Amino acid sequence: MKTVFLFTLFSFVLFSCQAEKNRGKYPDTVGDIAFDEKLDEAGFKKCGAGKDRPFSFQYYHGPKMFDYKGEKIAIIQKLKKENIYSEKKVNGYITVRFLVNCEGKTGLFRLKHMNSDLKDIALDGELENKLLKFTKSLNGWMPKEIEGLKVDYYQYLTYKIEDGKVSEVLP
Repeated sequence: MKTVFLFTLFSFVLFSCQAEKNRGKYPDTVGDIAFDEKLDEAGFKKCGAGKDRPFSFQYYHGPKMFDYKGEKIAIIQKLKKENIYSEKKVNGYITVRFLVNCEGKTGLFRLKHMNSDLKDIALDGELENKLLKFTKSLNGWMPKEIEGLKVDYYQYLTYKIEDGKVSEVLP
């Protein structure tokens, strides 16, 4: 019993020291999107910036994982009406990640593209720009409320592309 206690205590001290060494190596919240004046609208503001709300939540925090008026089906229906496709018959995934602030406004959009083998590769620049523009046009995002406080949160949409057409919207 004493050996187990000493081993547990030693492990705790060792890992605590390792965590302390790595403290400055990583950002405060992994995955935060930093404002970039070349990409982002100057007027977009995070509501959570400050001492009382120093970070933004993720889409899965709170009671609902998908906070869009009409749910995901409304996005899919709007996407079908837009008829966005690529002549190049590409396959892969295009993910657009962004922040929804406490007023339901969106900003800080970032795009990631992968082929079907999940390798980071550009699929079709024109298709990517169309899907980014489409995602920016979605205006039904609702603020999340956690413990009675409206908060900023990161959301993403991944478009699965098959033969140049969106076959699925994730999550």
